[in-house]
Amino acid sequence: MHYDRTIKVSGTFDETVEAVRRALADQGFGILTEIDVRATLKAKLDHDMEPYLILGACNPPLARQALDADRSIGLLLPCNVVIRTDGDQVIVQAIDPATMVTLTGVDAMAPVADDAARRLDAALATVAEAGT
Repeated sequence: MHYDRTIKVSGTFDETVEAVRRALADQGFGILTEIDVRATLKAKLDHDMEPYLILGACNPPLARQALDADRSIGLLLPCNVVIRTDGDQVIVQAIDPATMVTLTGVDAMAPVADDAARRLDAALATVAEAGT
């Protein structure tokens, strides 16, 4: 089962992070959480790794609809978006919102997941166009 939507771009990591933030905002997503995995592992374990950032993106109207359909859906919120490097490419990955439907089995989640997927796909397409 695929649970991600992934693009690869040739821009820099920092440029891609900014492009992702703008594209998500244009689709109505705010960033609720931000985890710099690289910095955390360095600070806690003295482990070096490539740049790896997790953004917790939330579209409040979609989150409310999802919570109305299933209060436990908070376990799968916010929508995580990962930005990481792999060699000379930057990879941007977003959780596939269809995962919410698959994991919960709640049919009322499908329209919410479809809308979230449409918005995430549009954001990824914007980043891909800017970073190629």
